[in-house]
Amino acid sequence: MRIDILTLFPDMFTGFLEGSLLGAAREKGLVEIRLVDIRDFAEGPHRQVDDRPFGGGPGMLLMPGPVVSSIEHVQGEAQQAGHVILFTPGGRRLDQALVEELAGRERLVLVCGRYEGFDARVAETVGAEEISIGDYVLSGGEVAAMVVVDAVARLLPGVLGHEESARQDSFSGRDRLVEGPQYTRPREFRGLHVPEVLLSGDHRRIEAWRHEQAVAATRRRATATPTPGMSRRSDP
Repeated sequence: MRIDILTLFPDMFTGFLEGSLLGAAREKGLVEIRLVDIRDFAEGPHRQVDDRPFGGGPGMLLMPGPVVSSIEHVQGEAQQAGHVILFTPGGRRLDQALVEELAGRERLVLVCGRYEGFDARVAETVGAEEISIGDYVLSGGEVAAMVVVDAVARLLPGVLGHEESARQDSFSGRDRLVEGPQYTRPREFRGLHVPEVLLSGDHRRIEAWRHEQAVAATRRRATATPTPGMSRRSDP
């Protein structure tokens, strides 16, 4: 898979892409990741990439020219133009099902917004999909791009040491359950003991216990998640 990341701050990705999992995957040729500076496609002596929104309002918007030019440039570097993604608050919510869709593509072009976001004509011009990683405010799309790269890369064949690891992760599989509690050595830690079933060697019992714990964890998560459009706050 090839992933192009278009950003105004390519240096933010240096340590992230050289980390253990992604660094090893890139060295093995399992995933190719390229960084592109959107500012390189700005015109004029000041290389301006943003301007005030028409109709007024706070902040600045990314101008369509430099963003679209950078996208079209990287698309022209290969026969496969790639699936273009803009990170925006109103985009499709990222979940494991969407991650699996993206992992099935040959090429992704991830475009990181800044300031108050993109001029709406960017998405219209390049036919981009808009994605949000959650209902909160970030300074830019770089962190969102890292989330997508990490989530997608670990599903690619050969990236993880054990292919079963990806299949057993939370939100994976048919039921999309949250993974239940897991334990390692020592058997006892500060008075807390590993459940006996995990020490039994009975794989059927262990699998049944893990499923029960996953269902319980998923229910607890659903109960703790606020209803969309509503907020939770503590009493003063």
